[in-house]
Amino acid sequence: MVVQVSESTYESQTQTIARHLLEVTRENRSIFAQMRDQMRWDDKMLAWAMSNPGLRVQLFRFIDCLPSLRSKAEIARHLQEYLSDESVELPGALKGMLGFASPDSLPGQAAATTVSTAVETLARKYIAGENVKQVLKAIEHLRKDKMGFTVDLLGEAVITEVEAQSYLDRYLNLMEELTEAAKRWSTVPIIDQADGEPLSKVQVSVKLTAFYSQFDPLDPKGSQARVIDRIRTLLRRAKELGAAVHFDMEQYAYKDLTIAILQDLLMEEEFRDRTDIGVTLQAYLRDTEQDLERWIEWAKRRGKPVTVRLVKGAYWDQETIKAIQHDWQNPVFAHKSSTDASFESLTRRLLENHEYLYAAIGSHNVRSQAHAIAITRELKIPARRIELQVLYGMADKLAKTLVNEGFRVRVYCPYGELIPGMAYLIRRLLENTANTSFLRQNLEERPVEELLAPPEMESPWAFSETIPHNGFKHSADTDFSISEERDRAFAAIRSVREQLGKTYLPLVNGERVNTLNYVNSVNPSNPEEVVGQVGLLSIEQAEQAIQAAKAAFRGWKKTPARDRADILRRAANLMEQRREELCAWMVLETGKPLHQADPEVSEAIDFCNYYAEEMERLDRGHSYDVAGETDRYHYQPRGISVVISPWNFPLAIPVGMTVASLVTGNCTLLKPAETSSVIAAKITEILVDAGIPEGVFQYVPSKGSTVGAYLVKHPDVHMITFTGSQEVGCQIYRDAADLQPGQKHLKRVIAEMGGKNALIVDESADLDQAVQGVVYSAFGYSGQKCSACSRVIVLEPIYDIFVKRLIEATRSLNIGIAEDPSTQVGPVIDGAAQKRIQEYIEKGKQEATVALELPAPDPGFFVGPVIFTDVSPTGTIAQEEIFGPVLAVLRASTFDEAIDIANHTNYGLTGGLYSRTPSHIQRAQEDFEVGNLYINRHITGAIVARQPFGGFKLSGVGSKAGGPDYLLQFLEPRHISENVQRQGFAPIEGAEQ
Repeated sequence: MVVQVSESTYESQTQTIARHLLEVTRENRSIFAQMRDQMRWDDKMLAWAMSNPGLRVQLFRFIDCLPSLRSKAEIARHLQEYLSDESVELPGALKGMLGFASPDSLPGQAAATTVSTAVETLARKYIAGENVKQVLKAIEHLRKDKMGFTVDLLGEAVITEVEAQSYLDRYLNLMEELTEAAKRWSTVPIIDQADGEPLSKVQVSVKLTAFYSQFDPLDPKGSQARVIDRIRTLLRRAKELGAAVHFDMEQYAYKDLTIAILQDLLMEEEFRDRTDIGVTLQAYLRDTEQDLERWIEWAKRRGKPVTVRLVKGAYWDQETIKAIQHDWQNPVFAHKSSTDASFESLTRRLLENHEYLYAAIGSHNVRSQAHAIAITRELKIPARRIELQVLYGMADKLAKTLVNEGFRVRVYCPYGELIPGMAYLIRRLLENTANTSFLRQNLEERPVEELLAPPEMESPWAFSETIPHNGFKHSADTDFSISEERDRAFAAIRSVREQLGKTYLPLVNGERVNTLNYVNSVNPSNPEEVVGQVGLLSIEQAEQAIQAAKAAFRGWKKTPARDRADILRRAANLMEQRREELCAWMVLETGKPLHQADPEVSEAIDFCNYYAEEMERLDRGHSYDVAGETDRYHYQPRGISVVISPWNFPLAIPVGMTVASLVTGNCTLLKPAETSSVIAAKITEILVDAGIPEGVFQYVPSKGSTVGAYLVKHPDVHMITFTGSQEVGCQIYRDAADLQPGQKHLKRVIAEMGGKNALIVDESADLDQAVQGVVYSAFGYSGQKCSACSRVIVLEPIYDIFVKRLIEATRSLNIGIAEDPSTQVGPVIDGAAQKRIQEYIEKGKQEATVALELPAPDPGFFVGPVIFTDVSPTGTIAQEEIFGPVLAVLRASTFDEAIDIANHTNYGLTGGLYSRTPSHIQRAQEDFEVGNLYINRHITGAIVARQPFGGFKLSGVGSKAGGPDYLLQFLEPRHISENVQRQGFAPIEGAEQ
């Protein structure tokens, strides 16, 4: 039975308890007072970080990088590079330390020693040990202070199945070593017993996502199937050993799936009676209130309680940034006070349901803990059903005071090596130095009334106030962590499958025209499945299309730019309405997995909206008037435009090229790749429904070698926009350059012709990020992106460890049909592509070492990912575009050599760098010869307006798609100057008459 007590009663008791706790725990002197005295360097760094935001950012970036640095000279160099940034105001002590002339000098080495020692000291404050021996020592010290513990194993991100199995094995070993040690521990009643019931002396905390390297909300069934056996193994062994297990909560994207898996598992007969298991809820999430209600109802059905650890949440910055980048609603509260208010509300709800769920209240905020104590005392909650928790190294005095108040206190103890523990350390430092941190505010000796004031909840729309938008509003990708979104996507695939096999005819002058020849577009995952039959235009019909475009041009040219832009906006709205359907067509016709297809719909929508805005901007023109003369600079369309689009981005690229041509006033013929002609037919439906006039846009599927060539050479064609192979692109460039009889203009060609893109990984790189980024860039959509990574250049010191993890991460990928939600690597586009890629693989075997070759499923046009090592920079597989899941790994002894290798190809499209060395980042920005350079992220998936896309050298010619110059290529500039004097008089603006 839930007892209801008024919040005012709780508030009065909360204030009394909090003031008592604060009085006992408050430091005698603030940190600022301590600064006047002699301090250790680790304390100095924290104090400086609190007082200087610029130094805080750079210092924490340096600390993040520090474990990867292998010598004192490297540490000194990075320290100087980071802290010499313009944003940093250095304290006098640091200025003196950084005044060395050379990192190899004695002063440089002394600086490196001082700072690295200080960081290690900081780490040991928050990390209980680097091995089991050290963590046991820390645990035994806690038990002497009558505190329990839970141990969390810090580690590298789990990106391979080898690492997932290792994660399980390490926890099994950890539990055995801890329980063996526990046999020697004397009983501490306050933490080892409650209400006459013995409690587990050993508890471990685990992360669900670490049990499966491909854990993905888009694939809930597959993820659960792969995770749950390992969890069962852990829980069975924990029961045998008498250890408790607690499941941590991580990023928001994994929350719902994590809860679903745990609730299903803990309802199984084998685990249904277990009360030594816990789960975590994060108060900074807006929907945690609903999640807690779900747990309460679930616990009532289960009949046995589990523990809910309530925490504030540790990924606020990450969640906020991700939401902004994806144009999603922010899942976390915008203000810290709202998180505190949420925490108190959740605490009350959790404790009022203590019959069904045990509570573990995790906070370093005196008020938050006092609030929980007030409720506990008022409701007379039994000791077994409530415990208070803190993190190791934080709020030690509060923890001891809570013990003295008679509460069971548990300390969260992370342990592990410094390198994998650095991310955890940075989170703790961010928390300790944030302006809103209770610990910091308490150290600053803020007034008691301010520290203990009841927190206020923000307005529902406050999430939009956190960080300003950049101006252009992007279309939001689908958030597949939401079950309703997944259901719609899978339902669309089923619906589209029922529409397969239809015939799609060309559209000429507003009419569908019958053709003599047809081609079947098939599903590359299953070539026996015909997606659609496409009519192929003849040369005679192509001529009719050209003439229709000529006739329509005069009217379209004079159509106001705003009207043309409005058609694009209507098309964008129609695409958003048909998002799931368009994704399904891409999955089935081009073998593009759903998580790759959905962002492409967003890109197509963004092209429409962005080019609409850009055309309206350009339409305003420029005025350069002087007295007696008007001078106008404006643009006019070129005429007839032919768009030749590829199959690998079957929606976004043809839409982008086509609507750019249309909105600028050109009559446009779209000739898609044969293998993606059905999707192009869907684009046609959308443009027609959006209101494109007859003859202005025409859908002309046809053979490239005949009709395509005819259109390119036609004297009435003014421009050709092409994306595809270098061979075809160069042929178009040659053909377009020839002046045909009757042709009175030179044709404009925009050609994007692929790349041989390289990612450089240096010694300072975050290897978790680097391996994941390379794998995604190389094997996403089976390497069939012009921006895909086909070369990775690795610096000598980390080469072996990087290659080992790269191989295992690739081996862990799921290869299968595109519509399977677990698939990361689907088929290649057709049999010809499959054969060509296989020929390159055989060539690679003659030139280099096969480090990994994964088997390909059958049937279907599949090629398993292949990794080559010992690759020569001049080898075929290091120079020629393969357009498939084939990756060449090259070794470089210096960063200069890595840049030289990266630049030593005929292409210049995309490139990337994983580095935490400021000078390397600057060097890449200056000397890496690519049109799109990506630093510390994957190199595919350019976003309209944010990352305008396009390269140079033999990667293509023309301005960047999705950028401010792109539409200018479809326009001809004109200038008109008029003398407005009549008989010596003319209006002069601003002059008195």
